[in-house]
Amino acid sequence: MINHDEWLVVGLITSPQGINGKIKVKSLSDFEERFTEPGKRWIQKENETPREFELAHGFKKPGKEIFIITFKGVNNRNQAENLKGNKILVKVDAIPKMNKGEFHLTELVNLKVKILENNQLHTIGKVINLANEKNNLLVIQLLKNKKEVLIPFVNEIVPVVDIKKQFIVLNPPSGLLEL
Repeated sequence: MINHDEWLVVGLITSPQGINGKIKVKSLSDFEERFTEPGKRWIQKENETPREFELAHGFKKPGKEIFIITFKGVNNRNQAENLKGNKILVKVDAIPKMNKGEFHLTELVNLKVKILENNQLHTIGKVINLANEKNNLLVIQLLKNKKEVLIPFVNEIVPVVDIKKQFIVLNPPSGLLEL
């Protein structure tokens, strides 16, 4: 598992593109510059130690969350094929600064999870991880039974995020916490 204190997964390498070492990447980031601006990136296969690569060039396919990128030293289809299934990482300290009221999904990890019952907030668990493939699922561990549940990170279900006070409020549909 990636240590969220150190790395952030920003993309998944899905396949080679053409014969000259170009790579197709599915973006898991809201920041397009991660795939278009040259610079250091890290590639990780499963849970191996991340390896440093230099992004040389990249562009977004119109209308999609897919980018075509080129890494220095990846010059043919076979080399690109060997990277298929790898994750593209950036160091967490390279996360762009946010405006007031905005936050990064990684800041949700370790927040308390509360629900409103009888006009009072009650803590029911904490966010322990993210399942983020643009689905933005929160992995929440419940206090009562230590069970882990996946909660969609959408405004209807998570209407309140208070980074400063370190909690989120859930408005779960009936049965969601029992899945």
